[in-house]
Amino acid sequence: MNNSFNIILGEIIMKKIVIIAIIALVLINAFGKEESYTIPTNSIRFRVIANSNSLKDQELKMAVVKDLEQSIIPNIEMASTLAESKDLINNNIPLINNTLAKYTDNYNVSFGKNYFPIKEYKGVTYDEGEYESLVVTLGQGSGENFWCVLFPPLCLLEAEETNKNEVEYKSLVKEVIDKVKSNFS
Repeated sequence: MNNSFNIILGEIIMKKIVIIAIIALVLINAFGKEESYTIPTNSIRFRVIANSNSLKDQELKMAVVKDLEQSIIPNIEMASTLAESKDLINNNIPLINNTLAKYTDNYNVSFGKNYFPIKEYKGVTYDEGEYESLVVTLGQGSGENFWCVLFPPLCLLEAEETNKNEVEYKSLVKEVIDKVKSNFS
């Protein structure tokens, strides 16, 4: 009987240790130091800088982004290498200029090495620096900007509010905790 009691007591202690370890990992993950990620050097960024932060200028920026994404990204997605992407972008500069001319005549297009400031997005910090990129500056370029990665193609427009309910969010930590709980129940 004493042996059975020791086995049961050992199992209870192990369960508590596992739960404490999981809680510690969750806390370390939640309150750990912020990491800095870099986008691979063999990529091409895309940036549209608004004239200002006025509602009108921000709406114009997003209209330009949406239009350019629909007109140039399908062309660039065909590329399988960085060199092909560069060629496709260079070949599509007239299309980019035609698209921008529909909105304004006060813009600048720069393709090559361009400066990107440090950026934090959804908890990830992207380092500042000179990056191969296509940068469209509207007007004075004093407003908030939109950016993403053209190659490899990672540009995704933010989901519209109406689609929020269609997104399923999962937590790996919660799934692990639930699995551990079910194994010890």
